[in-house]
Amino acid sequence: MTTDGIAAAPGIARLARGTLLPSFPGATAPRWLLDELEAGLAGVTLFALTGNVPSPESLAALTARLREAGDPFVAIDEEGGDVTRLGGHRAGSPYPGNAALGAVDDPALTRRVYRSLGAELAEVGVNVNFAPTVDVNTADDNPVIGTRSFGSDPELVARHAAASVTGTQEAGVAACAKHFPGHGATVDDSHLSVPLVDADLDLLERRDLVPFRAAIEAGTGAVMTGHLNLPAITHGTPATLSPEAITGLLRERLGYQGVIVTDALDMTGASGAIGIPEAAVRALIAGADLLCLGPNEHAETVRGTLEAIGAAVRAGRLPQERLRDAAERTGRLREWLAGHSRAAVDRAAGLEGARRAVRVRGALPGWNGPPLVVETESAGNIAVGPTPWGLHPWAPDAVRADGADGTAERVLKDAAGRGLVVVLRDAHRHAGQRALTTALLTARPDTVVVEMGLPVWRPESAVYVATYGAAAANAQAAAELLGLC
Repeated sequence: MTTDGIAAAPGIARLARGTLLPSFPGATAPRWLLDELEAGLAGVTLFALTGNVPSPESLAALTARLREAGDPFVAIDEEGGDVTRLGGHRAGSPYPGNAALGAVDDPALTRRVYRSLGAELAEVGVNVNFAPTVDVNTADDNPVIGTRSFGSDPELVARHAAASVTGTQEAGVAACAKHFPGHGATVDDSHLSVPLVDADLDLLERRDLVPFRAAIEAGTGAVMTGHLNLPAITHGTPATLSPEAITGLLRERLGYQGVIVTDALDMTGASGAIGIPEAAVRALIAGADLLCLGPNEHAETVRGTLEAIGAAVRAGRLPQERLRDAAERTGRLREWLAGHSRAAVDRAAGLEGARRAVRVRGALPGWNGPPLVVETESAGNIAVGPTPWGLHPWAPDAVRADGADGTAERVLKDAAGRGLVVVLRDAHRHAGQRALTTALLTARPDTVVVEMGLPVWRPESAVYVATYGAAAANAQAAAELLGLC
C-alpha cells in the first residue's frame, strides 16, 4: 500500500509525489518505495553512508529494480575529489576535485573528467548527478565548500562550470549546478545553521551568479538551491524557501527554465525551525520542482510531506498550477535523458588532472631510503563524510598524529636518520596541524610539507607541496612526486 495522505485528490497526490526524492537504507529497494514509484514518486537520492552503494554491481541491480516500478530520477552526489559516493567513499576517488581542476585551468580537461565521471554513473543506472559545485569560494574558512570549488575567481569558476556541465551531460547524465545563489562566501555549514551571505545584488552579479549563468548557458539539466540567508534578497528566509531567490532571481533575472532541486531538506538551514513537511511546502511555493529530503528520510517522511502538500493545496497556499508546472519541467528532463546516449569511461583523465594540479615550492630532496610520512588529524564535514585520504597506501609505516603535547618529540625520534614528510589537510582551519608542523620544521627544516586541502597556510619550509585535493588521484600524484611509488 502506498502512503496516501491525499487520496481524496488522486491527481494532486500524483503531482505531489512527482516532486519528492526520498532516500532509503540498504542496497535493496523496500516495498514501500516500489509502491510509491508505481504511484508517481519522482525518484530517489542515493547515499553511500546509508548502504545504497556497496558495489557498482549491486548499485546497477538496484537501479534496474527501481526502473521496473517507474521512471525515476536516480540522483547522487558524485563530485569526484573529496565528495564521492561510488567506490571512492571507501578508497578515495580516482578523479581530482574541483580545486585541482581549477588549479590546472584547462576546461577541456575538466570536460573530460566530468564526462568520464558521468559515464561511470550511467553504467550503474544513475541519471542525475548533484554536481558540479559552482560556488565561488571566497571565504578561506568556509567549512563546507573549500576544495569542492574550482576557485575564488568568478570567471575561472564559470569556465569550469560550463565545462563540467557539458562533460556530464555528454555522458547522458543530467548535471545539477549548486548551491544557488552561492555558498562560497560563507563561514557556516548549512547542514548545521542558516549561513549568512552578506551581499547585495550588485556583488552577487559580479561574483556568485557568474558561474550559474555559465552553467545555464551550457544547458545544465538542473540547479540546486542552497539554504542561505541573503538579507538583501531573501530578507532572512533561506534561499531554498524564498520566492525572491528562486522565482525572482533564478527564474526571472537569470532566465533559467529548467528543473530546480532543493538541497536536502533535513538540513538545519532549511527545516530546523519548521520541520521537513512544512519546508517542502514552502520550497514548492517558492518555485522548486524537486525536493531532496535527506539521507534518513524514508516512508514516514514521505507520508508526512504528502499530507502537508495536500493540506497546502486545499487551503489555497500552494496552487495546483505550481505542481503542474513542476511536473512539466521534470517531464522535459526525463525526455532529455531518454534521448541521450552514454560515453566511455576515461579514468586516465582523472590522474592526469591530479598530476598537473600539483604545485611544488623548493627542491625535492633525494632520500637514501623511504621517508617517515606523518599524516595529521583533520575532521571532515558532513558533505564529505569519512572518505579516506593521505599517503599511507604508499607509505606502509605512515603514522597519524595530532598537535598534542609530546607528539612532535615522538615523531622526531621515529624519523631520526630518515627523511620526514608531514601531510596536512586544510591546515589553515586546524590549529593542531599548524602547531605540529611548526614544531617539526623548527627541529627539522628539511621536513617536506604536503598540503592536501586548500594551500592557504604556507609555512616557511624548505619544500612545500600543494595537491589541491585529497582524493586517491591527488594522493597518487603526490606519492609519485615524492618517490613513494
